[in-house]
Amino acid sequence: MKASVLWGLVGVLAFLVALQGYELATGYRYSPAVKAGAALAVGVGATGLSYLAEGRLFG
Repeated sequence: MKASVLWGLVGVLAFLVALQGYELATGYRYSPAVKAGAALAVGVGATGLSYLAEGRLFG
């Protein structure tokens, strides 16, 4: 479970870095609420998928 949460954190940070790069490249800015909501969705998704895949990959 700990590894899944850490992968979720990695997913959130990677998403935020990609979003910041997009904002810098295009000049378009998203509101903090949109960023937080999307980051939360990515974090939950990455955590859930890594938890489900852990048994298949290393089981």
